[in-house]
Amino acid sequence: MTPVVLIAEELAPAAIEVLAHDFDVRHVDGTDRQALLSALSEADAVIVRSATQIDAEAIAAAPRLKVVARAGVGLDNVEVPAATARGVMVVNAPTSNIVSAAEQAVALLLAVARNTASASAALKAGEWKRSKYTGVEVQGKTVGVVGLGRIGVLFASRIAAFGTRLIAYDPYIQPARAAQLGVRLVGLEELLRESDFISIHLPKTPETVGLIGEKELAIVKPGVRIINAARGGLIDEQALADALAEGRVGGVGVDVYVKEPCTSSPLFAFDNVVATPHLGASTAEAQDKAGLAVARSVKLALQGEFVPDAVNVQAGGVVAEDVRPLLPLAEKLGRAFTAVAGGVAASVTVEVRGGVVNHDVSVLKLAATKGLFSSVVEEQVTYVNAPHLAAERGVEVNLASLAETAEHQTLVTVRGALPDGRTVSVSGTVVHAGARDVLKLTEVDGFDLEIGAEGILLFLRYADRPGVVGTVGTLLGEAGINIAAMQVARREAGGETLMTLTVDQALGADLLTSAAESIGATSASAADLRDE
Repeated sequence: MTPVVLIAEELAPAAIEVLAHDFDVRHVDGTDRQALLSALSEADAVIVRSATQIDAEAIAAAPRLKVVARAGVGLDNVEVPAATARGVMVVNAPTSNIVSAAEQAVALLLAVARNTASASAALKAGEWKRSKYTGVEVQGKTVGVVGLGRIGVLFASRIAAFGTRLIAYDPYIQPARAAQLGVRLVGLEELLRESDFISIHLPKTPETVGLIGEKELAIVKPGVRIINAARGGLIDEQALADALAEGRVGGVGVDVYVKEPCTSSPLFAFDNVVATPHLGASTAEAQDKAGLAVARSVKLALQGEFVPDAVNVQAGGVVAEDVRPLLPLAEKLGRAFTAVAGGVAASVTVEVRGGVVNHDVSVLKLAATKGLFSSVVEEQVTYVNAPHLAAERGVEVNLASLAETAEHQTLVTVRGALPDGRTVSVSGTVVHAGARDVLKLTEVDGFDLEIGAEGILLFLRYADRPGVVGTVGTLLGEAGINIAAMQVARREAGGETLMTLTVDQALGADLLTSAAESIGATSASAADLRDE
């Protein structure tokens, strides 16, 4: 069945094009609650902007739902905990509007410096009063940047072109990094005292709400102009209005408010305040970027791939190109481990060896955890709920990284301790064959082998003796099961042996038991390593 992607609000045509070839794209008015709930019943993914509410009720109405995508930065209209509990991935477009937001801050700063908005309004009202709207130049002024995140950095680089002196307050950035950006790090009090212009670029957190209030505004440089195009509530609006009334603050540019929509604020009474209705992301380019970003994320999610922009996945962030081919390998090793172990382990360690550990490989632990439970639980196992499933069953999953490996350039091992005290391990690597990556199993429970980590694998353990391979081949042949590949590994002649077979179709439990009994196998298991 072709996965259904439900688009609940307007999306860029280019974004729809990304999805149209592989999915059944449907549209609904997300503000029509009953129509939305009805349409969600068949949706594998839903894409919204800010008007559609995806809460616990909406998620419960979508039994097939795998991903909720917000074509924008915020997630106020998505109930993330409810999605996480259901194993539904939530993605947004965190970098789609950073250029637009930085440019909006620059625009507000220039408008405040030159009294642009009030002069325009006066002229349109029939007044020609040039002297009344005399402004100040930006060149040579000290600009304080509060927050050197992605948007703060973009703002700083743009405003530096005006010949400004840049200082910044950000306790989470190293001075050396700031120096590379041409910015001098200072404390918040020093920034307030020295700056001719202050632009705020912080996220809204319990620590940043009310960061600049009456106390802070009492020490600002007289005539300072303050810009907030980040989040409402970072500055106390009433305290800022009082500072404007007293003349301590010479002007304000504001795009965000404590409560939105906002049509009434103490700031609106002042001619030297430029106020806009949260336009930071309101550019055609930002909207297109947001739509394209979430469309690509939805496509990855529905294809079972890792999604860097997933907000409720423990190992989020960009996956290095060298790490990416190891994601399906780690997941398949997790599946193979559970098959060989015959159940859930008490603890598991995902070992990663080779030069790849110079990158962040934590996502491989997550991928292996997803594989560990894919055949254990009835519910859909995703990157979102895999850690929860492990915790729920008391399985501790750890990660170990070693820079060197002997036989393979890169090696991933899933090693676990079972409740009965046994230790089981499964290892694999990626072989680059031209433009294709080939996943290989290289070790199973101490037996060395080299067989493709694909299709349906059978593992039969028995005492080495002649005729076993023929017996198994005959039994499977009579059952109409084709063998695609086979490898036999033994510790010594006549000793314990592991036969690994790749077959074209799944075996029933009875046939697997018959195969085991026919050769006196001490254990028999099957792992489905087919791509989902």
